[in-house]
Amino acid sequence: MKKLAIITVGKTHSGKTTFAHALEKQLSNSFVMDQDNHAEFINTYYKNLLPTQGPNILKHAISKLIVDYAKEHTDFHFIICNSNRSRKGRVYLLEELFKAEDFVRILVYFDIPDDVLKARVIQSHRSTNIFRGAYSNFEEVLARQQAEKEDIVNPSEDEADYLFVIKDNDEVNVVIQKIIQIAERM
Repeated sequence: MKKLAIITVGKTHSGKTTFAHALEKQLSNSFVMDQDNHAEFINTYYKNLLPTQGPNILKHAISKLIVDYAKEHTDFHFIICNSNRSRKGRVYLLEELFKAEDFVRILVYFDIPDDVLKARVIQSHRSTNIFRGAYSNFEEVLARQQAEKEDIVNPSEDEADYLFVIKDNDEVNVVIQKIIQIAERM
């Protein structure tokens, strides 16, 4: 039987983590895989192993290990909670890790206006222990995300089996219920 792979897409403070945990509470047999947790773990216990520049290979290796373990040893649905704004990154997730023959793949795109995100970032109390030197706060992350152009493409319907777009947090519960219905039909 196929499992669900729900993949969030969006900028910092767009609601991805809140959505993922709300979905996990309602979607039986699911778990949230969030690389921010892995980054915080590494920054807390293995800071000396962090690369000073370039990709965080250790964080990605931990994430891949968790995904591989869950695929092989559980029947859980996956809720992948990261920005996933790069087309190349989504292709890797959708075509390599969560192939169509094994998963029903769902993208949830948080298309929240930048002014709303800026206000959320300013009021944020989230831990900054996920950063590894390039950033010191979420305002810097948001500014970088607003300026990014290379390979940053909004998701399209042809990428996955389903695409849901959330433009306002009032739409979160409707999308969660639609995902629950997809799971019930499987």
